[in-house]
Amino acid sequence: MTAEEPAAAPGASDPGPGGPPPRHTAAGLAAAIGGTVVHGDPESPVRSVTHDSRRVGPQDAFCCITGAVHDGHDHAADAVSRGATVLLVERQLAPLAGAAQVVVPDTRRALGPAAAWAHGHPASSLRTVGVTGTNGKTSVVTLLGHLVAACGRRADVVGTLTGERTTPEASDLQERFATDVAAGVDVVALEVSSHALVLGRIDGTVLDVAVFTNLGRDHLDFHGSEEEYFAAKASLFTPERCRRAVVWVDDPAGARLAASVGVPTRAVGLDAAVGLDRSGGRWTWTWRGHPVALDWPGRHNVANALLALEAAAELGLDEGTVAGAVATAPVVPGRFERVDVPVGSGPLVVVDFAHTPDALERVLDAARDLCGPGGRILLVVGCGGDRDRSKRPLVGAVAARGADRVFVCDDNPRSEDPAQIRAEILGGVPGDLVGRVLEMGDRRSAIRDALSAAGQGDVVLIAGKGHEQGQTTAGTTVPFDDRVVAREELEALAGGGGPP
Repeated sequence: MTAEEPAAAPGASDPGPGGPPPRHTAAGLAAAIGGTVVHGDPESPVRSVTHDSRRVGPQDAFCCITGAVHDGHDHAADAVSRGATVLLVERQLAPLAGAAQVVVPDTRRALGPAAAWAHGHPASSLRTVGVTGTNGKTSVVTLLGHLVAACGRRADVVGTLTGERTTPEASDLQERFATDVAAGVDVVALEVSSHALVLGRIDGTVLDVAVFTNLGRDHLDFHGSEEEYFAAKASLFTPERCRRAVVWVDDPAGARLAASVGVPTRAVGLDAAVGLDRSGGRWTWTWRGHPVALDWPGRHNVANALLALEAAAELGLDEGTVAGAVATAPVVPGRFERVDVPVGSGPLVVVDFAHTPDALERVLDAARDLCGPGGRILLVVGCGGDRDRSKRPLVGAVAARGADRVFVCDDNPRSEDPAQIRAEILGGVPGDLVGRVLEMGDRRSAIRDALSAAGQGDVVLIAGKGHEQGQTTAGTTVPFDDRVVAREELEALAGGGGPP
């Protein structure tokens, strides 16, 4: 499957002004997505479209997606038994209880346009912003939602913090758009993952603004190479998927992208923050003639704020209002989120989602800025299982170079051997720095030991899981929130007690 995809079939994108409403029948669906009706009644009604047979209701169309593990065609009979009147298929099936079948070359590619059609192309009644990149997506969409609200308009923020997937499956996304329209939402700020782009989850919608943050090393287990990873991200910045673009050009991949984007593009770099200053405990600068203040630490967050501001400007929001609203931006859960020390003075404790080498390097730089005189960084870090293995030694190298003490522990091992994951991280630690690295499997023990060893002026950085509230090992997920565990251990230390 290629990363660059052709335009949606006629009828699959937003309808032109004054056009007739879609006919909610099998024949109407086939016409909208370029399919052919076989078996059943072409006038079979279509209420909605779903890819999950367990969620099928009366008069739904069930899209039979052929996946890496499961084939939706095998669940067609179950979908019909639950009320499906139409089956969207890649190959004809035996007639099933009179359900019409709409045959298309690729059901995955058809799902988004089909769902958009079934819901009346809801994105045409919204302003949509999609943010892609390795790091920063969650921070940018969260801040953009805050800026929209500051202008008195309603926003929906969709991404890592709101669902199982960074970007919902195509049918779920279109359903959410429809719900947003009914609720009076004006702007949707959406995280767009590289997986979503390759798998067509935003197909059927042309975003008003697409934003690029940066490109690091991640997901090579899925994409195969850094070039394919870049191509997946770049596929968002085409006329078939967006109308305008905002691109961070201080990143090499962003500079490369901005030179080839096929839509009107605003190139943004740190020079857009005129007079950037960190004194006084917060970032301050001037943007488009307006003063801006940001409490989030780290230059990477200045970049995130600039991208959110530029996206807001592309939406036509008042520049002075959004510039002023940055100062009241809430903390993004699990993104350099501070954990309160119960009593007295002690280390600064921070939880962050950083799980790639470049993200870890950025948050270590931010942590270094917050150390007191003679203060140290004590880092708790691991890597997830069943994910890109090639980044593990790189994480080890960045951790050892950027922190004064490193506690290598388990993250979410999933189906892999936790000890092997840790060994691969440790394999990247430079020989002259091995003395500052400790290995311990249990994550709570690592957090406890890091907090116990830290003192005033130190920063304890707990990286990798961020907002996540569970830890998965060998198919079993147990409750585990770094923020909660750190708070419990801090309270135990303050009380002189043992583990909670």
